[in-house]
Amino acid sequence: MQALVTRSYGPLEELAVADLPAPVPGPGQVLVRAEAAALNPADLKLVTGGMRPAGLTHPFVPGIDVTGTVTAVGEGVTRYAPGDPVLAWNGVRSGALAELVLVDDGPFSTRRPAGLPAREAAALPTAALTAAALIEAAGLSPGLRVLVVGAAGGIGSFVVQLAKHAGARVIATGRAGDEGFLHTLGADDVLDYTRDDVAAQVAKLTEADGKTGADVVIDLARAGDALMLSADAARTGGLLVSPLGGPASFPRDVRAAYTGTAAAPHRLGGLAAQAAEGRLRVPIAAAYPFSEARQALIDFAGHHYQGKVTITF
Repeated sequence: MQALVTRSYGPLEELAVADLPAPVPGPGQVLVRAEAAALNPADLKLVTGGMRPAGLTHPFVPGIDVTGTVTAVGEGVTRYAPGDPVLAWNGVRSGALAELVLVDDGPFSTRRPAGLPAREAAALPTAALTAAALIEAAGLSPGLRVLVVGAAGGIGSFVVQLAKHAGARVIATGRAGDEGFLHTLGADDVLDYTRDDVAAQVAKLTEADGKTGADVVIDLARAGDALMLSADAARTGGLLVSPLGGPASFPRDVRAAYTGTAAAPHRLGGLAAQAAEGRLRVPIAAAYPFSEARQALIDFAGHHYQGKVTITF
């Protein structure tokens, strides 16, 4: 089979399409003929060495999100059969940028519903699962004021929608040119973080509410002590939620909650159903054929995209 391969940690330019042996599904696994995959920041780190998880070996095939058709199943698999359309999150094991991909039979995979195109299906797993976990950690309820930092990216585009579905007032940050896009996703207010201090802008927006600041800040851009800047935009006693990790607490009794890509039972299937029914928009910023997969990763590393970048086979 053909796959996009790196032989060692190094620059993205060293990626190349190569022939590899077709994988064989083990117990609890299915083999999927890929139709589409989606890119994530973790792909860049896994290729260049920014992430070096235990067990990663070379040659390494990047790609965390995939959709395609089951061609074979391993021992103990009863949920899928050859011919079934699926979508899945593969985690740091990766492998999605290949013609054939091993996928675990578990909560990080689900049957692709009718009416959900392959590109949109591939764009869902990492971004939508992470967004749903962040919304759950935020404990949103109608009327809460939520600031979404990094709202125009892959995860942010789902956070904005899911926060709006929960009845929150959504304040989103973006760059010049993102405003229209974020409003179409459901943002009530859009702040240009490149022009003015975000905390000051949020204070001005909320000062008439009696409690200045956002009730919840969901930050998708910063990590560690840099989250202090976003905590400044929360009201006293508010909550900051992040998938990247940081301090246990912040000044003014601002609490912290950290979570990552998580899949409660049936969560991915539910998100896929919402997308197929049109209740959850899946923004595709750019689409590449597999023959241009290396260039897709290079472009992904250097551009600001509204939504997801996908690769089709």
